[in-house]
Amino acid sequence: MKNALFLGSVAGIRIYIHWTFLILIGWIVFSNLRTGANTQEVLWSVLFVLTIFACVTLHELGHALTAKRYHIKTRDITLLPIGGVANMESIPENPKEELLVALAGPAVNVVIFGILYLAIGHTITEESFLQLKTIGPDNFLFAVMFVNLWLAIFNLIPAFPMDGGRVFRALLAFRMDRARATRIAAGLGQVLAMGFVFLGLFYNPFLVFIGVFVFLGAQAEANQTQTHALLHGHTVRDALWESSPEIESAATIRMAADRLLEGQNKYFLVVHDGKPEGSIGRDEIIRALRDLGETASVREAMRKDLLYLSPEMPIEAALRQMQTQNQEFALVSSNDQIVGALDMENIAEYVMIRGALQGKKGQ
Repeated sequence: MKNALFLGSVAGIRIYIHWTFLILIGWIVFSNLRTGANTQEVLWSVLFVLTIFACVTLHELGHALTAKRYHIKTRDITLLPIGGVANMESIPENPKEELLVALAGPAVNVVIFGILYLAIGHTITEESFLQLKTIGPDNFLFAVMFVNLWLAIFNLIPAFPMDGGRVFRALLAFRMDRARATRIAAGLGQVLAMGFVFLGLFYNPFLVFIGVFVFLGAQAEANQTQTHALLHGHTVRDALWESSPEIESAATIRMAADRLLEGQNKYFLVVHDGKPEGSIGRDEIIRALRDLGETASVREAMRKDLLYLSPEMPIEAALRQMQTQNQEFALVSSNDQIVGALDMENIAEYVMIRGALQGKKGQ
């Protein structure tokens, strides 16, 4: 993964830490030194942040390992300064399964809180909360315990993309269809997001950032669910082009750019003597013009890992496979014969057409 350091794997799930995490550590060191903290205090602060992110990793593994029970693969977990992201191939559509997967993360934080409370609960006093401004050996475990409780509560706020939004959607989906449940949950999430922004303007600017993040996340979740609802029950055959635009592998990048300008096609099947060799799209053509020059051959810039789909495959499954393999273009074949092609723009246009037809029926 680009811009991230590989830390290791757990149950086949690769764990990365994004380079921006170094900025967080640098800011903590700088802030502590600016307030006159000594070296020992700085080290305890850094250790505390690293421990919290270890808890965040366990939180994300809670989601991932629970999803694995339902045969949903998690490609990787990435740690960012704002938290962790588990990159799952899909979200369970069964309400019970989604509920359990969503609750698994906060449950991990509750378990950590419970273990630490059993260990140090008898030592907690009112002064313990007042001493949280600085982290040291005397209050380290208490601070970790307190933050895990806060993480569990915060993540259960019913707003996408936080766990609470998925819990709320799953509960609604027991009584209504998933698309409607998502619209309601996303709407509530956006109302709460505006509340975060409003409070942030007067109290803490960080709340503005959280509000924007939640608002956009709720909208993205609503759009994604609507897309899958519109594609449900339809196959690749419904959206494919029956003839795929082709370009010879020996052609120059200049020729590919001209083909790009001449028509509406953004992706081309690269062939040699009539046989598929790869694919090339707008982004590869532009990048090759910049990096290789217009006289370079298409073969030098094409993607060689062609993806083949079946015409009877559900479009939802095809979309997931294309996203998983980071493919914008795929060939459609039946009985070893190419019957057409599919790309992301095709799918987007098909979704818009289905949405327009559905809206017409609803009038």
